Amino acid sequence: MGRLLRTVSGVRWGELRDVTGAPAGRIPPLLSRIAYGDEGSARRAVGELADVVCALGFVVGEATAPTVPFLLELVGAPHVVCKAELLDLLGSICQADQWHSAAAAAGDRHGASRRPQVDLEAAARRAVHAGWSVIVGVASSVRPEEAGAARRLLRVMDDAPPFPEA
Repeated sequence: MGRLLRTVSGVRWGELRDVTGAPAGRIPPLLSRIAYGDEGSARRAVGELADVVCALGFVVGEATAPTVPFLLELVGAPHVVCKAELLDLLGSICQADQWHSAAAAAGDRHGASRRPQVDLEAAARRAVHAGWSVIVGVASSVRPEEAGAARRLLRVMDDAPPFPEA
């Protein structure tokens, strides 16, 4: 994969499921296209990746949290062309809380049945928050679209702190 994403092969993607329920093995090639593809290819790859790690802008899955560190690595890389789109995707991941909200609204009646999904949302949100320093760095970019997207993500992170441990 090159200098960027060199640890992506350390994740057992074939054992993880994306939000569609399919094996997550298509995630590394999408990350590679974002890192090394031309601008059009990279932007299309971000859209395809969003469909498998944060469907509809609010549904996360088993492969979402393991993908986030690579998204943050790409956001921090100087030559990646679609940082604003990646930051927006990270914002969607951070805001995902449909299962957490449903479990909280239902109280303990259905909490156990929702626990796996709530845990996936919590892990994904924690992974985004772990990249705070990268995002702060991009917030001072000379590229307005990147800086603006990073500042929006920081506001999202302020509004969506990590879920409390259960």
